[in-house]
Amino acid sequence: MILKKDFIIEGKHQKPILIDVTYTSNEKKLPIIIFCHGYKGFKDWGAWGLMANAFAEQGFCFIKFNFSHNGGTVEQPIDFPDLEAFGNNNYTKELDDLETVINWIFEENKIKTICNIDDITLIGHSRGGGIVSIKAEEDSRIKRVISLAGVCDFGKRTATVGDLADWKKTGVKYVLNGRTKQHMPHFYQFYEDFIQNEERLTIKRAVSHLQIPHLIIHGNNDTSVLIEEAKNLHEWNSKSELKIIDGADHVFNAKHPWIIPEMPKALKEAISICKSFLK
Repeated sequence: MILKKDFIIEGKHQKPILIDVTYTSNEKKLPIIIFCHGYKGFKDWGAWGLMANAFAEQGFCFIKFNFSHNGGTVEQPIDFPDLEAFGNNNYTKELDDLETVINWIFEENKIKTICNIDDITLIGHSRGGGIVSIKAEEDSRIKRVISLAGVCDFGKRTATVGDLADWKKTGVKYVLNGRTKQHMPHFYQFYEDFIQNEERLTIKRAVSHLQIPHLIIHGNNDTSVLIEEAKNLHEWNSKSELKIIDGADHVFNAKHPWIIPEMPKALKEAISICKSFLK
């Protein structure tokens, strides 16, 4: 039987982190997977819940969470009622959130009784792929890392020369969310934080120093993060594994909401590749 438990923990930046843990009830010392959602994402997006169940059925403890400043709230964790928080998010806050979740796993008795805290894999989707790549390189508690349609460069996504002066002058720039139609703010602190932490936030540096198993999965129909980014990641870490899924888009042909009881074929294939890598 698959069980799912919800938790709320306090992040380092005065915002809570919502977590859910999915596992089978009749097993102990389960290997752990921590999943990080991407930009304009959240843990309950689309088919991620079905993905959690699929990993649980294969004997993993699957943990996913909302970044504290993703724009969601405890009361409304889906979509983005807190645009002020979204505007104040940045890469180092997300790295701090992930570290908080990892620390919580080591401290929470309910997790330690069912899971093997010495067997942790990180999976990150899109922007989350960059976050897990950096964290895996700097945290020895992580045993494996998987980039799922992951980005290879935060720098080029932080600012362009053309909009930098105006961004600094106004203090904010907006990005349209195509699904919710919200104009989502990015405050200038996002750029300042990146510049102050640029070496740490360079994904190329992180993956080229990885000493653990590293899997890169990408779809050849991804128009949001182009397949060249996956090839760059693979080139920077010659020991990594690169798997291309034919016909898969950025979200492996899922969407939100996902009301079908089965995952799309491309996401099933991605999970199958992950399972082979993890076993």
